[in-house]
Amino acid sequence: MKQRLISAGTLAALLVLVALPLLFIVLQAIFPRFSAGSLSGAFSGVSTLIADPQLPAMLGGTLWVACGVALMSVVIGLPLGVVRGLFTIPLPRLWDLLFLIPFLTPPYIAALSWMLMLQSNGYLQQLTGWDLNDLLFSRSGIVLVMTLNIFPVVYFAVSRSLLASGQRLAIVARVHGASAWRAFWHITLPMLSPALAAGMLLAFTLAIEEYGVPAALGSRAGLVMLTVGIEKKLADWPVDLPGASLLSLLLIAVALLAWWMQKRLTGDKEVTSVTGKPGENSGAELGWLALPAVLVMAGVGGLAVVLPGASMVLTSLMSTLSGGIHADNVTLRHFAALFTQQGDALSALATSLSLALASAGVVGLVGLLAAWLVVVQKIKGSAIVDALSLLPAALPGVVVGVGLILLWNQPFWPLSPYNSWFMLLLSYSCLLLPWPVRYVGSALRQLGNNLEPAARVHGATALQALRLIVLPLVFPALLAAMLMVFAVASRELVTSLLLAPAGTQTVAVFIWRQFEQGSAGQGMAMASLTLLTGLGLMLSALALMQRGTRG
Repeated sequence: MKQRLISAGTLAALLVLVALPLLFIVLQAIFPRFSAGSLSGAFSGVSTLIADPQLPAMLGGTLWVACGVALMSVVIGLPLGVVRGLFTIPLPRLWDLLFLIPFLTPPYIAALSWMLMLQSNGYLQQLTGWDLNDLLFSRSGIVLVMTLNIFPVVYFAVSRSLLASGQRLAIVARVHGASAWRAFWHITLPMLSPALAAGMLLAFTLAIEEYGVPAALGSRAGLVMLTVGIEKKLADWPVDLPGASLLSLLLIAVALLAWWMQKRLTGDKEVTSVTGKPGENSGAELGWLALPAVLVMAGVGGLAVVLPGASMVLTSLMSTLSGGIHADNVTLRHFAALFTQQGDALSALATSLSLALASAGVVGLVGLLAAWLVVVQKIKGSAIVDALSLLPAALPGVVVGVGLILLWNQPFWPLSPYNSWFMLLLSYSCLLLPWPVRYVGSALRQLGNNLEPAARVHGATALQALRLIVLPLVFPALLAAMLMVFAVASRELVTSLLLAPAGTQTVAVFIWRQFEQGSAGQGMAMASLTLLTGLGLMLSALALMQRGTRG
C-alpha cells in the first residue's frame, strides 16, 4: 500500500512540475490564440515558423554548440574524473570544491567576465599585451566558455561512479595477467559507461538550453541559437507566444533525440559492482605522474575558475572600467553600496539561498523516488517517468516560465501560486529535476538487483528496503546532485525575471538590474559576495558529510 502511495505521489509531483507546464506549452504552440482562451486556427503558426529564414541558422548553431560542448566536456571531465576516482591525489576534496565553483557562477556573469578579460584592451591585454578578442568572439570561443562552465557534470559523474564501484574487479583482472590499460578498457570503462553517458547527456542538454553565453557573445561571432530566438520572440513587441512555444518544442525534439541515443548506447547494459558499497578514495598511487596530474587539474581549475573569477573581482574593485588596472582606481564603494540600499541586496541574497535550499530538498526527494521507481521497482510506465524527468533539461528557463504562467494564470483554479514566491520554487524544481534522477539512477544501476530482494526476503517492506538499504548506498550520489541543484538554483536568471512577484528579487535579478542600469562594478560585487556565500555553504555541507561518514 505504501509503495502505491509513493508511486502515486511521485507521479503527481511529475505531473505538476513537468507534464502540465509542458502540456500548456504544446497547446499554445498548436493553438496560436490559446492564451486568449480560443482554440481556433490550429497549427497556423507552423507555416510561419518554417518560413523563418533564421530557423536553419538557429537549429544548426544549437546543434553545433551542444555537440561541441558535450565532446569537450568529455575530453576534459573524463580524464580528470578517472584520476580523481581511481588514484590517490593530494587534496581530493579541494579539487571537488574547485570544480563546483562554475555552477555557482551565473553563465551570463561568466561570459561578461571573459569579455572583460579577453576583449581588446581587456585585462589580459593590459597585463600581458595578448589580444584574444578574435578567439573569444568565435564559435570555438563560445564552445570553450560554455565547456568551462559545464564540464564538471562529466567530472562528478565519472569520479563518483568510480568511487562507488571501486577497483576490485580491475584488480582481479590485473592479478590474472591483464595490463593496466586492458583492465581499464574491458572492466572499468564498461562499468563507467552509464555514468559517463548520463554526464555527457546532461552536458548536451545544458548547452542547448543556455541563453546567457550565446546572448553575450553570439552576435559578434555570427552565431544564433534557439534559446536566443525564443527570448527575442518573447521580448519583442508584439509577443510571439506561439512562435516561442514552437521553438521550444523543437528544443524538446533535440533533447529527446539525445536521450534516445543514450538509451541505445547504454540502456540495455547491466553494470553492477560486487557489493555496491561506496567508499573513500583508496586508489593506486600515481608515482611520478602525481605532479603532472595535479598540474593539469590546477591548470583546468585556473581556466574555469581563477581567470573569470579574477576578472569578476577586478571589476568589483574598480572605480571605473575606463580607469584600467591601477592602484588609484581601486575602491570598495561597490561592496559598501550593497549594504546601504535599504536592504535590497541582502534581501535578494537571502531569498536566493532559501529558494535554492528548498529546491534542492524538493528535487532530491522527487528525483530519488523517480529513479527508484524506474531502476529498482520497474513500475509500469517507467519509460514515461524517465522521459518526464529528462524533459526539463531541454526546456530553457524562459519557456518553463511561460509554461507556468500559462498553467497557473487561469481563472478555473480555486487556488493558484501565481504571483507568489512559490512560482519560483516550481520553476527551479522543474528545471533541475534531471540532476538527482540521473545521478541517483546511475548509482542504482551499479548496486545490482539482489540487495533489495534480499531485504524483502527477510521481511522488509519496499519502503523499509528503500530507507535502510538503497538510500544509504546512493546517498553520496544524491548529495552530490543536491549540491549541484543548490548551486544552479542560486543563480537562475530567466525564470526569476519572469516569475518573481512584485517586491521580490533574487540575486540574479539584482545583478541583472545593475547591469541594465550601467553599474557593472556593483553587479560584479554582488556576484562576488554570492560566490563567497555559496562556497561557505558548500564547505559546510562537505564538512557535515565528512563528519557523518566518520560517525
